[in-house]
Order: sequence, then C-alpha cells, then structure tokens
Amino acid sequence: MGNEIKKPIVIKIGGSTLGNHDTTLEDLVTLQKRGLRLVVVHGGANRVTEWLTRQNTPTSFIDGIRVTNDQSLEMVAAVLGGLVNTELVAALNSLGGQVIGITGVDGNLLECKITNPLLGLAGKIVRVNVGGIHAMLNAGFMPLIAPPGARAPEENIEVPYINVNGDDIAGYLATALNAEKLVFLTDVEGICDSDGRLLPRLSTRDVESLMASGVISRGMIPKAEATLIALKTTPMVAIIDGRMSHALLDTIDGNGGGTLIS
Repeated sequence: MGNEIKKPIVIKIGGSTLGNHDTTLEDLVTLQKRGLRLVVVHGGANRVTEWLTRQNTPTSFIDGIRVTNDQSLEMVAAVLGGLVNTELVAALNSLGGQVIGITGVDGNLLECKITNPLLGLAGKIVRVNVGGIHAMLNAGFMPLIAPPGARAPEENIEVPYINVNGDDIAGYLATALNAEKLVFLTDVEGICDSDGRLLPRLSTRDVESLMASGVISRGMIPKAEATLIALKTTPMVAIIDGRMSHALLDTIDGNGGGTLIS
C-alpha cells in the first residue's frame, strides 16, 4: 500500500508531558520514517499561564478550557503558535523529521465561533478545511498544529482569531481526516474510575456515562468530548501516559497501556 492511500494518525501531545527525558519526539520521527502519515496537535497551557503570570495577568479555567480575554488570546497566539510550535518543529527536524508548523489560522484550517460567553474569546470549531494538511502529508511532511483557530466568517466579533482547545483540534481533525487512530498523550495513566483504577477499554456509551456522573472531570473533559467527536469516523482513540518511555511507539505497535476507546 502506498503512502498516498494510508489513513493518517492524529496525535495530541500535551505540553505537560514534554519533559527533559521525554521520548515522544523521538517516537514521532521513528514513526514518520516508517512511512506513517502523522498529524500532530500540541498544547502548552502551562507555558501560556507562565507568560501571563510574568505580566501579572490572572487566568482561570472552566472544565479544562481557559477563560480567554484579549490579552490571553494574544498570549495563546504568541506562546503556542510562536514559541512552543517553533521549539517543537526545530527539535523534531533536528532529530531527522520533516515537519512544518502551523496554527489553526493557516489556510483557514479551523473555523471557529464563540459558543459560551463565560469562556470569553475561547470557542468551538464549526468547520475544518484539510486541503493544506493533505498537501503537506502528500509532500512527505508531518504537520504540527497549534491553537488558535480562524474566526468563522459568520462570527461577528472584532478579534481576528479565536482560542480553541488543543484536544478539540485533535478530535475534529481526526474526524475530518478519517483518521486511522487518535492518540492523546497526557500526564495521567488514562481514564480512571471513581476509585482511581485505570479503565483499559471503554465504549462511547461508557465515556458518556463517566462524563455524566462526574468521574471524568477537569482537564479530562475536553479529551473525552474530543474522543466522542473523533469516534464518528475514527475507529479507535487511545488516551495514554506520555510520561512513560516510548509510550507513543508502544501504543502504535499495539503494546501500550492507557485507555482504549472504540
């Protein structure tokens, strides 16, 4: 089977999992060299908070989503779309990868609208335009995608772009690309029950039930919501502990832990 007809794998890497001893970047390059078509989304909320703190700007979250004002929106674009994205692209390319960094604004990749006024300038994705992603994949590159997203034409706010959660990006991209798999690398073991025990396999109905009962909470809520979006076209979602050595490689090879949802 040629690369041009392989379904892509969407991978979401969280800033909290990229430590000094992390192997995720090595794994991404290894998988790209195997010929896999990888689409990578990254976050970095901790870095944004760090820069806001330097400016004495308070920040808060609702269900894992940053409440975004004009100042924090600019910081998201500068820190995630600029600093973090550039650092990751440079690191991946230095390891032998072929990577292009973009945000959801490039090529109108993600068209977004404000849906919850309590979140300020943080919104939801209403359309995904994947022509640019396909072009990069077909040319042999790994797209590395950061927030923010483009303002949808029908959204009548003044700002030129909208903050959007990285987990949402991964879920909507997986659906739009008919991905083979979506993998979330996070800083916990996976989805756990109310007693803290790992749940290794779940169905869509299980996820909905765990969300309704409050067992899935805080930062896991956006991942669970994105999982439900992705599973419309993507057969498998994995939520794994990105702090474990070569966790990504093990998961792609079928030897990983964490929670598998199908």
